[in-house]
Amino acid sequence: MNLLSALAAAYDRLPHAPPYGYSSEKIGFCVILNPDGTVAEVADLRGTDKKRSPRIMQVPAAVKRAVNIAPNFLWDKSAYVLGVAGEGAKRVDEVHAAFCARHRDWLDGTTDEGLVAFLRFLDAWRPDAFAALGQEDIRDANIVFRLGSERGFLHDRPAARALWRRIGAEGASNPQTCLLTAEKAPVARLHPSVKGVWGGQSSGSSLVSFNLDAFTSYGHEQGDNAPVSEAATFAYTTALNLFLSDKHHRLQIGDTSTVFWAEAEESAAAEAESLFAGFFDTAPTREDIAAIEATLAQKVGEKLGAIREGKPLVQILPDLAGARFHVLGLAPNAARLSVRFYWDSTFGQLVANYQRFLADMALDPPPRDGWPPLWRYLVELAVQGKRENVPPLIAGEWMRAILTGGRYPMTLLSTTLMRVRSDGEVNAYRAAILKSVLKRNLSMEAPVALDPANQNKGYILGRLFAVYEEVQRAALGGHVNATIKDKFYGAASATPQKVFRTLDAGSQNHFSKLRKLSAGRAVNLEKLLTSITDLMEPGNDPIPSSLSAAEQALFGIGYYHQRSDFFRKRDEADPEGSPVTDASA
Repeated sequence: MNLLSALAAAYDRLPHAPPYGYSSEKIGFCVILNPDGTVAEVADLRGTDKKRSPRIMQVPAAVKRAVNIAPNFLWDKSAYVLGVAGEGAKRVDEVHAAFCARHRDWLDGTTDEGLVAFLRFLDAWRPDAFAALGQEDIRDANIVFRLGSERGFLHDRPAARALWRRIGAEGASNPQTCLLTAEKAPVARLHPSVKGVWGGQSSGSSLVSFNLDAFTSYGHEQGDNAPVSEAATFAYTTALNLFLSDKHHRLQIGDTSTVFWAEAEESAAAEAESLFAGFFDTAPTREDIAAIEATLAQKVGEKLGAIREGKPLVQILPDLAGARFHVLGLAPNAARLSVRFYWDSTFGQLVANYQRFLADMALDPPPRDGWPPLWRYLVELAVQGKRENVPPLIAGEWMRAILTGGRYPMTLLSTTLMRVRSDGEVNAYRAAILKSVLKRNLSMEAPVALDPANQNKGYILGRLFAVYEEVQRAALGGHVNATIKDKFYGAASATPQKVFRTLDAGSQNHFSKLRKLSAGRAVNLEKLLTSITDLMEPGNDPIPSSLSAAEQALFGIGYYHQRSDFFRKRDEADPEGSPVTDASA
């Protein structure tokens, strides 16, 4: 099943999806009309939260517009409906005139009381009467209408729905065979916009479009190049827009807006989707999880723990093992959307690939905050630790590799090494990333915990660097403006031969001071230093002139392991133990 077919099939299973020809839009206000077309009042439909969020409402489907003027049926922005807009708006008079003219044409001959009142409003309304409404916030908001004597909106009246169906049928093109349904039906020349992708245009972007001659085939224009019926187009875009607007089906991973859905009975699908969110986000459940099932939060937490322990899904949730699961990653690309990845397989396969990812990232000591979300790892690759600075493409490529069980992007290794050399920070997140790439891409054995017998020269030098740093800390305490890590980490991990002689010479001065402060501590550190150097290959100069990228990664892992070992909680009976400090992250 391809992406568009899967989304169109998902539409049929969504209980609250708008019917064909309608879309869910953010509506801020309702103009309440008297039968003679005068304005009775303006009702504020926004929520009572701090942001005064608009109400999501099903209205006749929004038309697709960029620079063109095209009114919506019985609702629209204030510029179209009232002829008023915020400061700097252009063509306000034009769009309002088009709204009025188009509706007079659409509603010509109607006898419905509500629609007649609306026509009278269009004839009587003047933009200079806006101040009398007393609703300054209505500027640029979406507006609907209601007849004062009734509770329903004008667009929901039976006469309006019948008219909207007729309008849609009149605009249909000649029927062709739909690529998604294999049925003959009118083809969509333009596909509706997809909204809600992070970084995309606020008016929406196109997932499918043909707007240049270079994109055409055999002289076909626009949607005729890849015929998809109006109904199928509506189904897939509606489902995708609902997923993007629903935190139950969406995650933001770097610059990639990730939506996911399961093909299963409603409660089972909710559980699978909650588990997936727990794989890659901070919390395994949602704030309003009780609305789905009272005990789902506890169930998801227990199942997630079992999955992270490595138990097969068939033992935990046998009914979900064979359920189809879909994950789609989208990123903005000018007025279009890029599909960073689309994965479609069984939930059992997804869990197996996720458990492999956990095995790749396993590290001791682990991050102190428990199981980190994927975005927390990505932040370690960003300048100044800001999520908006995460390098483009990495998030999507890494997520695709996790889902498919494939190779990680090598830029993950190079970017992590670059950030470590830049700021000298080697924490649990970065060490785990380095280890995972070595293990999956290069089939190298990278130790999970401190390995005193490991003879890889990068790992040995990383441990040795951590010992030199500890000697300095023990001798000088916190009275150091810049540690050897601050000064030398980048050079030591890339060209160690130039640095380690200097570090060894400096350590002799630090040992002299340390012997006066704590002779036992000095002896222990000297023994550790000797045990590490004994692992080096014999020769005139066992320290290499340079290290490869893989060896630099092992340098970072060795440094992290040895440094963390100094700060582990020691038995109180050990008088030479380091301070009880958690430096795992």
